[in-house]
Amino acid sequence: MKARTLKKNKVNVVTLGCAKNIYDSEVLMAQLKANEFEVKHEEEDSNAEIVIINTCGFIESAKQESIDMILQYADAKDQGKVDKLYVTGCLSQRYGGDLEKEIPQVDSFFGTRDLPRLLKTLKADYKSELLGERLLTTPSHFAYLKIAEGCDRPCSFCAIPLMRGKHRSTPMEQLVAQAEGLAAKGVKELLLIAQDLTYYGLDIYKKRNLDELVNKLADVEGIEWVRLHYAYPSGFPMEVIDTIKNHPNVANYLDIPLQHGSTKMLKSMRRGITREKTTELIRAIREISPEIAIRTTLIAGYPGETQEDFEEMRDWVEEMQFERLGIFTYSHEENTHAFTLEDDVPEEVKHARAEEIMALQSQISYNKNQTLVGKTLKVLIDKVEGGEFIGRTEYDSPEVDNEVRISSENEYVRIGDFVNIKITSADFYDLFGEVAE
Repeated sequence: MKARTLKKNKVNVVTLGCAKNIYDSEVLMAQLKANEFEVKHEEEDSNAEIVIINTCGFIESAKQESIDMILQYADAKDQGKVDKLYVTGCLSQRYGGDLEKEIPQVDSFFGTRDLPRLLKTLKADYKSELLGERLLTTPSHFAYLKIAEGCDRPCSFCAIPLMRGKHRSTPMEQLVAQAEGLAAKGVKELLLIAQDLTYYGLDIYKKRNLDELVNKLADVEGIEWVRLHYAYPSGFPMEVIDTIKNHPNVANYLDIPLQHGSTKMLKSMRRGITREKTTELIRAIREISPEIAIRTTLIAGYPGETQEDFEEMRDWVEEMQFERLGIFTYSHEENTHAFTLEDDVPEEVKHARAEEIMALQSQISYNKNQTLVGKTLKVLIDKVEGGEFIGRTEYDSPEVDNEVRISSENEYVRIGDFVNIKITSADFYDLFGEVAE
C-alpha cells in the first residue's frame, strides 16, 4: 500500500556529475515534456510517480555519490514514495549489469546513448524534431552548449571513452540553431562543453573547426558571452585565442585541464605533451591575449608520483600563476591504462599534496584579486542569497570560480543582468563591490 498519493505522469529527474550530464538531463526533460509528462528537476519533496537518476561514473567519489542517490530512492520505492525508478548516465553505462544485481528496486538501467530506449520504456516517443531542444535547469540567463560527445584521447587515467564512446562532433549548423533558440529564450551566456573542445570538427570536417564555430556563435544576436570549457593542450588550435581576443562577447577565459607539471608524470598519463611544451603553450596564449584567465585542473597522487614529482608540479604552479585552478586526488579506475599500474601513493599523501597545491593557489588567487580592487568590471548577476547579490566576471564560470558579492541592503540589481560593479575589496576567492555610478 502506498504511503501517499503519487502523481501519475509526473517525473522527477535527478542529475549528478558534470555539466555534460546537466545538458543530457535537459534534453531528456524536453522530450518528456513534449510527451505530456509533468517534469521536475531535483524536486526535494516530490510526489512524482517516476524518478530518473542521471549518474556520474568518473572517479570513485562521484561513483559513490551516484550509488548513494540510487539507494536513497530505492529506499523511497520500498516505502511506497516512488512507483518507478530508472537509472541512466555514465555509472549505468559502465556498471549497469552489476548494479542490476545489487539494487533490484531499480526498474531498468540505461546507458549514455539510450535516450530513445528510455523514452520507449516510459511509453513516450523520441521526437527527432526536438533536436537541440532542452528544458533549462540552469538560471535562465546562461546555458551549457555541448558541441561534441565522447573522446578519442588515450589518457591513461580516464574512463570517459568507456562511458561516452568515441568523439562525435555536432554539426555546426545544429549548434548555431541551438544557440539562436537559447538566445530567443533570454540566454545571454553560452558555456561550450565537450570532453575535448579542441578536437571539434576533426571527425566531420577533417580539420579542427573550433575557431570557426566560436566565430559563428559570437555572431548570434543576444549572446553576450561565449565561454570555452575543457580544451586539450596537445595540438591546441592557437587561432582560437585570436578569436577570444578579437570578439568582445567571447569571454577572456579558457578552461584547459593540464593534469600535471612533471614530464615524467605526463608521459605516464599518455597526455602527448611535456612540461616544457605546456609552459610554452600557456606563455604563447598569454602573449596573444594578456587579459585571458586560464583555469586548469591537476591530479595529485598518480601512480609512481614521487615527492620530487610533486614538488616539480608545485613549483610549476607557482611559476605559471594560473588564474583559476582545481585539483583531484587520483582515482584508480578499472579498465583504464593506469589501472595496470600500482596505485602506490597512500590516500593521506594524495590529500596532503592536493591541499598543499590549493593552499598555494589560494595565495595566488588572493594576490590577483587584490589587483582588481578599485577597478570597475562587467558582472553578470546570477542569484541573490544571504543579503547579497552574487555575480561573476568574464573571468569566472558558474559553480567553480570566483564570485562577486554586492550587498542587497543599499543596492538593487536584477538577476540575469550585466552590471558595472566597482570592486571595493577582495579576499581569496571573492570580490566585493558596489554598482558603479
